[in-house]
Amino acid sequence: MTSLDGTDARLLLELARTPRATGVELSQRLGLSRNTVQARLSRWDSEGVLASFERRVDPVALGYPLAAYVDTRVDQHRLDAVVDELARIPEVTEVYGVTGPIDLSVKIVARDADDLYRLAERILGIPGVERTDMSLVMRELVPQRTAPLLRRAAGAD
Repeated sequence: MTSLDGTDARLLLELARTPRATGVELSQRLGLSRNTVQARLSRWDSEGVLASFERRVDPVALGYPLAAYVDTRVDQHRLDAVVDELARIPEVTEVYGVTGPIDLSVKIVARDADDLYRLAERILGIPGVERTDMSLVMRELVPQRTAPLLRRAAGAD
């Protein structure tokens, strides 16, 4: 993936503000040629710069109001198999490999407390998972964001 320049950052900030804007609208708002806008959008698409649309769908709207992080210790010889099994669980929304006393941080969503319990058991039952500790998300205080980084890259910070 190539790095983004100030023009890229300005364009991405405008897309964040108005995600349904056309290439023509973006070029007019930013004083860029339509070809520049289209070329950058195409490049980002081919290089995977933009996350998938599914990241914008709130699990709460799908009936999953609870979220939790499951800190997971794993037999390192089985790490890939554990990750593959986690990826098969629809309620697992993110998995990160981390440093420290745990190996994986797994974000899950659940319909209710019983569903959360079922998921915890399912994760602990995966061969290679040695131990888990769960933390329930009480409230999202700072949502996932990149706008501050884009403003800095655009020179607006």
